[in-house]
Amino acid sequence: MKRFSQSLFKNAGTVVVLATVLLASACKKDASNTVAPVGSGSSNNLQTNAIGVSGPKGVCYVEVNNNDIRNVGKYKLSTGQQLFDIGIIFAANINYNTSTQQAVLYFNPQVTNVLSNKATYIQPLQAKGIKVLLSILGNHQGAGISNFPSQAAAQAFAQQLSDAVTTYGLDGIDFDDEYADYGTNGTGQPNSSSFVYLVTALRQLMPNKIISFYFYGPASSRLSYNGVTVGSKVNYSWNAIYGSYSVPNVPGLAKSNLGPAAIDIQSTSSSTAASLATQTVNNSYGIYLYYNLPNTDVHTYLSSVSNALYGKATTYTP
Repeated sequence: MKRFSQSLFKNAGTVVVLATVLLASACKKDASNTVAPVGSGSSNNLQTNAIGVSGPKGVCYVEVNNNDIRNVGKYKLSTGQQLFDIGIIFAANINYNTSTQQAVLYFNPQVTNVLSNKATYIQPLQAKGIKVLLSILGNHQGAGISNFPSQAAAQAFAQQLSDAVTTYGLDGIDFDDEYADYGTNGTGQPNSSSFVYLVTALRQLMPNKIISFYFYGPASSRLSYNGVTVGSKVNYSWNAIYGSYSVPNVPGLAKSNLGPAAIDIQSTSSSTAASLATQTVNNSYGIYLYYNLPNTDVHTYLSSVSNALYGKATTYTP
């Protein structure tokens, strides 16, 4: 499987709900780091322009419970361009309010620190041309992206996400359908409309931001409803099984918007990582996914990937 630190998102203290702050800023859009609106099919190919060289975009998840998101900006190609195009804060959660029976966006203390100090953690990456997304996944409370009971419920959660993007100056949202524990607290099981309703509402709220999908969980088999496809609303999707090569089946996304190769920097061998990079280039796919970037210097390992992707080594600046 993939993540092993989901339990770190459980907080013994009180749930931090930032709805008041978020709603207060909902009417003010952040104009920086915007991207082209999504259309359908191959027109979803956003140019993040971080690397500035020909080849797949690098997308990197950082477990901010243990590691610094700013590490994403410390790696460059030998010719000076940033290695990573997109850095993803892993992760915010979907909690469940049993009183109101509603999904609630929740940030644990580590995520709260990153978001609340955006001038320290987020804006320096954006200044380098790197897009910063917030990953969203379940928290063992029964609420997830696949079981909203109504379109209105999906729209309400989409509003929370859009407000967070605006408040913290983010470049978009990444969806990860894990750890929801559907059925807990009397919640419903995954349904066919939920994820489609959610991404449709979020795209309307964020026409110029990135929406991506980590291809995993119940949502991965519920990508169309009432003639609307998830692929027409999201910009990217990537493989969720580290150390493997598997093309996400998301109708509506072109090869340039898909990432079949996925690695865990701390557990996938450099030879496997290089092989997956070579396959990505040979098959003309547009994304290469990295997970678990540590605080230590791993530029030698990353060079095995960048040499295959771009013909250039990776350098590290502390």
